[in-house]
Amino acid sequence: MKKTRLVLIVLTFICLHLSAAQPNESSFVRVSGGSFLMGNVSENSFDNESPVHIVNITYDFLISKYETTFAQFDEFCEQTVREKSSDNGWGRQNRPVIFVSWWDATEYCNWLSSKAGFPPAYNSSGYLIDGKGEVTSSPSKAVGYRLPTEAEWEYVARGADLSKTTLYSGHDEPDIVAWYNINSDWKTSEVGAKQPNEIGVFDMSGNVWEWCHDWYASYPYLEQTDPCVFSEGNYRVIRGGSWHDFEKYLRVSARSGYTPTGAAKDVGFRVCRTLSRHTLEPDY
Repeated sequence: MKKTRLVLIVLTFICLHLSAAQPNESSFVRVSGGSFLMGNVSENSFDNESPVHIVNITYDFLISKYETTFAQFDEFCEQTVREKSSDNGWGRQNRPVIFVSWWDATEYCNWLSSKAGFPPAYNSSGYLIDGKGEVTSSPSKAVGYRLPTEAEWEYVARGADLSKTTLYSGHDEPDIVAWYNINSDWKTSEVGAKQPNEIGVFDMSGNVWEWCHDWYASYPYLEQTDPCVFSEGNYRVIRGGSWHDFEKYLRVSARSGYTPTGAAKDVGFRVCRTLSRHTLEPDY
């Protein structure tokens, strides 16, 4: 009896640990497809934010409410027998993981897909793949967890179909929604400590820059549907600004790029997953 009780206690602890560490459906926000103006041509914008162009997203998707944490990424490292990334002496657990490359982030996505019973979204070369393992240029056809496209990221940061057109993600005052160089004490903070945006997503302005799927490229002039920069370049897109940036870099339209093999103390990521238009399950 005592042995059975001990086993049950251990199993309960393991289940609670896993459920607390890894994201589940309740830690995601469902985002309805829609159209928006991507980019910015105001006096506060950078040249790479123009031209402003119409983007149509024709599918629904889930996106994590929070940036991926050390607690989540450390479990991935333990189960795949890989070295854990440094926390720069700031602490782990619910702080956003840092010192992760684009490749680290996509490998985490595939691991998370496997745990959830979904096909991977990436092949070994970093290309998006559909449910049958075929390379695809359309994020709508990927089934597993993946990084958001740059268009998905900006759509979410703007509040999607509930957008109030704020300067930062969820507010016009950065201190309400963001950790940046004025209030961060020059380090990351635990995820979810600031006010979320209109659809309940936290930290899309500040704390850490976030990897996107796309290769970094100039914006097109023409209207785009389900865009994803598939052509290879030198950098992958990062978005959102970080704990050491000025307000200008926290704006929902601000964009930058970073080498996909690079890992920095101000770059992390969050995950998303494509859904079909009318159900909670992806299209296979």
